[in-house]
Amino acid sequence: MAKTSIEAKRLPAARRAKPRTVTFGVCAASDPRIDDESRQRCVNIVEMVANIVADEVRMPDGTPVEVVWSPVLIDGEAQADIVAGQFRDSGVDAVIVAPDSWAFPQLTLISLLSQLPEETPVNITCGNSGPKPGVVYAHAVNGALAQSGKLVTLNVGTWPDTGQNPVMTDATADALVDWCYAALTCVGLRGRRVVIFGHDSMGMETALAHVIPTRRTFGVEITRLDMKLLADMLNKGAYDKKEQAALRKWIDRHVGKRLELNDDADSERFNQSLAMYLIVRDLMAELNAVGGGFMSQLEWGSDPRGIPLPVADAMESLFNSTFDHNGQKSPLPYATEADVQGLLTMLAMTWLSGGNPPLFMDFRKVWEAWEIQRLAEQKGVEVSGDEPWYARGFVDGNNSGSASFNWAGKPGSSMSKCMEGVSMPLASEGYFPGGGNSVTFMTPGGIQGLAGRLAYSAANNMFSMIWDEAETAELPEVLAKAAANTTDPTWPHTWVVPKYATPAEYKQYAPANHFHMTWDLAPARLQHWMDMNNVLSVTPWANRPCCIPGTDRPSPLLHLINGGENAAKQLFSKK
Repeated sequence: MAKTSIEAKRLPAARRAKPRTVTFGVCAASDPRIDDESRQRCVNIVEMVANIVADEVRMPDGTPVEVVWSPVLIDGEAQADIVAGQFRDSGVDAVIVAPDSWAFPQLTLISLLSQLPEETPVNITCGNSGPKPGVVYAHAVNGALAQSGKLVTLNVGTWPDTGQNPVMTDATADALVDWCYAALTCVGLRGRRVVIFGHDSMGMETALAHVIPTRRTFGVEITRLDMKLLADMLNKGAYDKKEQAALRKWIDRHVGKRLELNDDADSERFNQSLAMYLIVRDLMAELNAVGGGFMSQLEWGSDPRGIPLPVADAMESLFNSTFDHNGQKSPLPYATEADVQGLLTMLAMTWLSGGNPPLFMDFRKVWEAWEIQRLAEQKGVEVSGDEPWYARGFVDGNNSGSASFNWAGKPGSSMSKCMEGVSMPLASEGYFPGGGNSVTFMTPGGIQGLAGRLAYSAANNMFSMIWDEAETAELPEVLAKAAANTTDPTWPHTWVVPKYATPAEYKQYAPANHFHMTWDLAPARLQHWMDMNNVLSVTPWANRPCCIPGTDRPSPLLHLINGGENAAKQLFSKK
């Protein structure tokens, strides 16, 4: 073959992948017949929307998302080609259209989207404008896309009908930002991976790694590593000894005598637990992992036929926290007992909340109102009777592993303040003959967020999220100790009061023995994310309205014209 004068482009021999930042593209369709002043107003609105997203939306590590906007108003197919090229060149992952005038759907947004990946999330945010009715266009194009089977989020908000530089209301901006976090989470996790050490822990079907459904639904890959690798690296000392010593000094400084050690052997086992954190952290970094899990039971630390090794509780807590001995860091959602569905829940909630720390708990004991009232009477504890935990009941959420240190304090508490509430007693020899130390604390009351858990069904090959808004409770000390002693006082305790679920409903409808909570997470963000990933939303609580204005996202038109949310999602899962 003759040598040509054109050579292929050689890419650099990079040694590490760059962290991926999600990119939003903002544009507007318009009508070529409107006056220049109105067209400039359209461009100004596009810039306003783009700047709000750039200012308000962050990746889980605090990095700002990328936001690009086009001053090219999409009047027809030619302009749609221009903007599509701009968005492709910029690596746009999600599209926001902010119309302020009438336009022609097929000539504008439909032509644009036909040139972008089918799975690109799309949002239409408009004012309820009268003079040049962008809202009319929004309904026209949203209806056209819904009829074609395309999920679009319509955010009909408010900004002034007149003036060259209108400003959207806070409610409009909040609805837009909630959608952006859902799109960020949906797109940002595609192609990412989690690392699971060990196989399916303890035979829990509800914790299984459903590799193909997870890839198909969320785009998340599950890398499996044998626990033997970790054991070998631990025995070889394949970690930085100086850093391990620094981590131990950090624990000694912030936990002190609350770290229970009877002898040098206990101290060495605890040091092994800290070494596990360093080894796994580095392995996860090599694989660019966004989350992980560790099987532990039974082979690692509980089977006397082998050589039981120390528990992983300290390691798991460190991963789920926003700090360690090196200072502030991003939480890396980490599941005890290799609970993959629990990990996926925490991973989504952490990203949706902008990086807030997840809490992994056993669904240990549901205290109905009569039970806690009887215990209070037995202990001579007097309360007003109006406290939600006393009047309605609560769940004792606790598990020996994966308890983020942040949950020993309130949102915004310093590292030192959180660690003041943490103790590390010796692990139960009956459960963990390999020894080591558990982590324990009592979460303060008044922390609001979402509690829930993903579940998978082989019958429909779909994931569901069973969830409710929730708030933590703070029991009187005598009562808190008594309630903790009812389960296990050496493990963390978070008293969770669901907002709508009654204790009777809650204890019947738990999809697994684990559940999870993330603070400051708006329901609308979770709902948008479930829509984008075609996850069923399960809230079987009799006291919860089907739609709460100002809390829930409006139902997508795509769902309404296909028989409702559940029917539509089941229909599209078969595509």
